Order: sequence, then structure tokens, then C-alpha cells
Amino acid sequence: MGINVADATLEPAKGEEPHVSEEVVKAKGVGPIRGFFRELARSTSGLIGFIIVVLLVAMTIFAPLLRGNLKPTTDYWAPFSAAHPLGTSGQGIDTLAMVVNGGKTVLLVGFGAAALTVLIAVVIGSLAAYFRGWFDALMLQVADLFMTIPQIVLLAVMGSLFRFDSPFWLAVIVGALSWPVLMRSIRAQVLTLKEREFVEAARLLDLGTLRIVFVEIVPNMASFILINFIIAVTNAIYAMVGLYLLGLAPLAGVNWGIMVQDGWTNGAMFNPDALPYILAPVAMIVLLQLGLILLTRSLEEILNPRLRDR
Repeated sequence: MGINVADATLEPAKGEEPHVSEEVVKAKGVGPIRGFFRELARSTSGLIGFIIVVLLVAMTIFAPLLRGNLKPTTDYWAPFSAAHPLGTSGQGIDTLAMVVNGGKTVLLVGFGAAALTVLIAVVIGSLAAYFRGWFDALMLQVADLFMTIPQIVLLAVMGSLFRFDSPFWLAVIVGALSWPVLMRSIRAQVLTLKEREFVEAARLLDLGTLRIVFVEIVPNMASFILINFIIAVTNAIYAMVGLYLLGLAPLAGVNWGIMVQDGWTNGAMFNPDALPYILAPVAMIVLLQLGLILLTRSLEEILNPRLRDR
């Protein structure tokens, strides 16, 4: 379910410097941030994806201040009108207000779960590759065990055992089950980087294991980690929406996943006046995923000099 993080590989070729971020900045006097956005502006798809993501994030932050009234009315499944541009829900709540307020949970779960996934994968994958031996074998066995069971099945079991009462715990569960594939990719990267001269020099200087791994090696995978973080966001959103559609997460509050599940169970697709209630959150989820995917592809081209020079 979702995008395979193993497809986004940024392993440096032999003879290339580990740090590739400086390749983005070619003009004198241009800072790394300005240089990054200059390269991003050259990619039409990447710029479109970035704008979509920024607009959706801004909508979830600021739009509720302008349209935050979620009080029920007596207008059930009301059609389009000046007062309700997208109609109302079966409870008489303004659909547009639900859409602009419903993105907060989706973004919190998506980015929170992705952050936890990347953190676990980077720590375990880096240490396993650096130490090798029994620790590496054990972590590979644990990762293989997680990978043999479909994630949606694991989520269904966890959903039956625990109540996902808050976006925080939902993000924790999704993130804690999504790290194995990325961990194996991180491990492969570290196995290559640990043989580089700068790592050997750090060992000779006796800088300590943690500093060598997390200060000398991990920063050289920054672009790879960033891209896989965005991919993990999309996978977490897929997982979260799947949980709501299956009824495995509490249907309390307002978010796009709950709107889709509520519209589906109440037959909104068979009521012309109710169609916006189910189509609007689906459109928001699709737009967010599209923006993230377009941004990911462009970031891979910008941050990987081998792809950019093709």
C-alpha cells in the first residue's frame, strides 16, 4: 500500500563527493535556499507540486479562521447556495467548513508518522550497517517479519486492540509499522558510505561511534532521507484514510477520511445534493498526494546530480 521507498535511491557513484547539496548552488553569491528554489523553479512539475502542498497547508492553518463554524443546522444535505457553496452534510454542517477544517488531522498524521518512520529507519539502519554482526542480523529478521505481514492487516489488528483517540497516537501506530523497507534502504546506503575515506579518517581520530554514524555518515544521506520522508508522508496518509474507511479509527471530529467514510456509509454518492460532501474530501486527498508525488520526483532530480545531468 503506497509508494515503495526502495525506488528512491540516491547512492553516490564511485568518485563522487558524498555531499551533493552544494551542486544545487552554482551561481556566486546565491545562498543554498535561493539556489534550491531556483532549481525547483526550472521544473514545472516540481513547482506545481510545491505550490499545491503549500496552498493546502496554508488552507488548513488559516482557512478555519475565516470559515470555522461547524455547528449543525436544520438544512440536511442542502444543495449549493451562497450560504453553503458546497452544500451541507447529513447533520446539517457546512461542507466547505468541514473540508477546510478537516485537513489538519490528515497533515498531522501524515507528517508525524513520516517523521517517526524516518527516525526509526535511520537509527536502526545506520547502526545495523555500521556494527554488522548479531545486531544487524536481528534487525534484518525483525524487518523481514514486519514486511511479510501486509501493513493494512497489522493496522487492523492494532485498531482492534487500541483506540486511536487522537492524531498523535494514530501517527505513532502508523509510523511504528512503516519503517522496515526504508530501514533496509538506509542500511544499504550506510554499507557503502562506511567504506569512504572520510569515515576511515574519523575512526583514526577516534571520534566515537555515535559521532561517526550520526555526524559523519548520516548527513551525507540528507537528500535521500528528505525524499523518502515525503514518500513516507504519502504512505501514512493512505494508511490513515484506509483505517477510517474500514471503521478501525474512531469516527470523532472532522477530517477528510471521516468525511469519505461517512459519505460512503450514508449513500452520499446516490444523492446529487450530497455529492460535494464525498467528492470534496476525495479531491483534497488526491491533490495533496499529487502535490507530494510531483515534489518528490523533482527533489530527486535536484538533489541527485547524476539525474540532473541527464
